Parts: sequence; structure tokens; C-alpha cells
Amino acid sequence: MLRLVWLVAKRLFLGLMRLSREAAAALGGAVGNQKARPRRFWLALGITLPLATITWQAIPAVTIVMSPSIDAWAVRAAPGTIHKGDLVMFALSHPLAGPRPVSVTKRAMCMAGERLREVERHSVFDGRVTNSSYYCGATLLGISRPMGRNGQRLERLHWGDHVIPAGFIYVGSNHPQGFDSRYFGPVRIERLTRMERVL
Repeated sequence: MLRLVWLVAKRLFLGLMRLSREAAAALGGAVGNQKARPRRFWLALGITLPLATITWQAIPAVTIVMSPSIDAWAVRAAPGTIHKGDLVMFALSHPLAGPRPVSVTKRAMCMAGERLREVERHSVFDGRVTNSSYYCGATLLGISRPMGRNGQRLERLHWGDHVIPAGFIYVGSNHPQGFDSRYFGPVRIERLTRMERVL
């Protein structure tokens, strides 16, 4: 066993030594009987440093979207007024989201001043309400589900047929299992940050 560890360590050391020689040759350093070529080193540095700086500046501005309900992998803040269909991000505080607020990305689907209508569906067996469909005007936004993916009970939004008040937006997605305004209602505009898709 000790011999095997020694052989692995030796191979790793020799590989690292060979790698450092190859890197030196690639960057123009003197290796063996080759002359040093500092021009290659400075050219590589001139390309690498600006790219690294741009990446370092850009990464904090980009947010990775973990939800399959939005057709974007990465978004960034985009100043301006929120319009219908825009991506928006906000901190969601809800018992199903966990003990701390979580950052979520959705789409602005029904705006202040538009009519939001809830249509309840009743069971043919016992007459109880099983789910609700939500419409913005004549457009179906989504249908609530009684249970979440992990079997937790989902309390749906009880809305009826009302205009969305000033200062609020219904947020959601086209995903049937999305957790959105179907369950927690329209969100205050000042809590929303307009976003744009990067990837």
C-alpha cells in the first residue's frame, strides 16, 4: 500500500514538472536549448488580464436562475419601467420557501388596472373546490394545484373577479408547477426588480 502511494505521488510530481516546462515554453520562457521569447508572454498577459477583469466585473451582476419555470439560465438587472411580459426578481417570504426569504425570478403577467379573474373548479363527487384557473382578461395565466411536488398542501389565491390595484403586478410563468401569484397573490411593484435574460 505504501509503495502504491509512493508511485502515485511520484507520478503526480513528474506530471507537474512536465506541465510547468510546457507552460514556460508556451509563454516564451527559456526551456532546454530554446531561447526565451518574452513577447509571447506579454501577448498572453495582454489578452488574459483584460478578459479576467471583464469577467470579474460581470459575474456579480449576473444571477443564475435555478427555476425550470422560467426560460432563462442567467439574468441581470435592467433599469426601466416594468412592462407586461418582463422578467422580474424579488425576495419571496413564504412558509413553503423556507425560514429565510429566497430570491425568485418570474414574469410580469397581469398589470395594475387589468382584470384578474379566478374561476373555481368543483369536484363532481363531493362539490368541493379542487383548483382555480386565473385569467388576465381572456388570457389564461395558470391553474392552481392542491398539492406541491413534495406533497405539501398549497393554499391558492382567493381572488374572485377584480381589477389588480395600482402598485401591484401578478407574477408567474407558463410552467404548470410554478409557484407564483396563484398562491401568494399580486406583488407590490416596489419589491420587483426588472431583469433581462443573459443566457
